[in-house]
Amino acid sequence: MSGQSAIEWTQATWNPLSGCTKVTSGCKHCYAFSLHDKRHALYQRNGGVFADGRPMPVQYAQPFSVIQLLPARLERPLRIKKPTVFFVNSMSDLFHSQVPDDYIKAVFDVMSRASWHTFQVLTKRVGRLRRLAPALPWPENVWMGVSIETDDLTPRADALREVPASVRFLSCEPLLEPLPSLKLEGIHWLIVGGESGPDARPCQPEWVRDLRDRCLAAHIPFFFKQWGGRTAKAGGRLLDGQLWNQYPQR
Repeated sequence: MSGQSAIEWTQATWNPLSGCTKVTSGCKHCYAFSLHDKRHALYQRNGGVFADGRPMPVQYAQPFSVIQLLPARLERPLRIKKPTVFFVNSMSDLFHSQVPDDYIKAVFDVMSRASWHTFQVLTKRVGRLRRLAPALPWPENVWMGVSIETDDLTPRADALREVPASVRFLSCEPLLEPLPSLKLEGIHWLIVGGESGPDARPCQPEWVRDLRDRCLAAHIPFFFKQWGGRTAKAGGRLLDGQLWNQYPQR
């Protein structure tokens, strides 16, 4: 558990595994890769300790491309009694091919037992999600989302529509082009954001406006995370002079 999250659409993160591999152009400048591998280099250089002598978390012994299960973290949400919105695996993808089915089921078991929390699960591996969904519990506190960054990836929403989650959401970030093929039927929430980092690709206002207007017409909550730029906050969060912080009712 990392405590309060800087990600605007959640409250905290829970990472019962670490590591990932890149699958689409949206992964090109992944913040998790950059953050983890900088710490991995520090781990190797300093013998596994920070500059002040504190031991570094064990996952930094391996590069980010290595998928690591962290079972000691599995039951942490059960020890937190204050209702919290958790983004599950901000530093990985729960449905990665190298994560065993039983481990995914163990994560869902904890989420089911921690009924006072809300868990936001986000994946790019929609084929695995579609295959495993019938074997997983889907309590009301588990929200399921998929990432869609370019128009050729809009079929991911079709896979999501088959999942019996109480809230099905799309994360269109980093938004790299317009999404004319995206269908919003059966979707309960849309998050949109531009890319951030030294080589951030620009996000055009007309792409964002189109998605916002389609959400308004369909009565779907719309959340605009950022314009992006060299840093996440560089471009601000205003769209046509206002913040868009809409959430599905929970």
